[in-house]
Amino acid sequence: MTDDDAWLRRYESHLRHERRLSPQTCTHYLRDLESLRRFCETRGLPSCRHLDAGHVRDFVAQRHREGLSPRSLQRLLASVRSFFDFLIREGDLALNPAADIRPPKGARKLPAVLDVDQTAALLSGASDDPLECRDRAIFELIYSSGLRLAEVVGLDLHDLDLNDGLVRVTGKGAKTRVLPVGRVARAAVDRWLRLRSGLARTTEPALFVSRQGTRLSARSVQARLIRLAQQQGLGQPVHPHMLRHSFASHLLESSGDLRAVQELLGHADISTTQIYTHLDFQHLAKVYDQAHPRARRKPTDEAD
Repeated sequence: MTDDDAWLRRYESHLRHERRLSPQTCTHYLRDLESLRRFCETRGLPSCRHLDAGHVRDFVAQRHREGLSPRSLQRLLASVRSFFDFLIREGDLALNPAADIRPPKGARKLPAVLDVDQTAALLSGASDDPLECRDRAIFELIYSSGLRLAEVVGLDLHDLDLNDGLVRVTGKGAKTRVLPVGRVARAAVDRWLRLRSGLARTTEPALFVSRQGTRLSARSVQARLIRLAQQQGLGQPVHPHMLRHSFASHLLESSGDLRAVQELLGHADISTTQIYTHLDFQHLAKVYDQAHPRARRKPTDEAD
């Protein structure tokens, strides 16, 4: 085993147990570092710890030429910086060669959202079926409190306080936040809790369980939402994160309080939240184009 192998093992342990990143994120980081190791081999470098800033720039440029998107390059650099920061912390490196390297900028894709009427249509209707009641409770809770998919399936019974209308979630980086739960979501969850005991195993702590009585998987939630959107005739693909995006967009549109939306979403950097201001502007621009007499095109304009 090479020195790089030993350090990567220690770094993986750091990601999983100290930073408590998700298994998927750890896999992405380690895959990026394997790509970096292959680059070192092609350059005749004995290990990643012999890289300098010029090497890192060449590495990023090479991955860019290979078709890696700007967003993927950002993650690649984050992986590399994080690894070198770890080596510095452990006393094996003095400087981070990736510290000042910036990836090429790409157009930032705006998240897809449902408007208020579409959201109401999606979440309308009632059923006595336990699984459908569970689904409604999940989707109402995501939309009410802006939860990530991993956060909602990770909820345990003790995380919810319906009396006070609060839910405690553990988000990215194992950060905990306490969020309000709206009236409609509380009613939907309360209805599900009355039916939950008919499905859940006695010792199962999960708030939302499957037909087998164990914690519901994220994949199942995605499939159930796609099915519900089709049943409701929404006419467009819907995924759980779209409900989170809709929560943020609708709340920002009504309140204009970007900081509050940042806190509720659990974003570490407000620049992540600011993308919803672009959505809000798009909505205002659309209203303007449709309503303002000076914005509407004349029929003769269209003929030209």
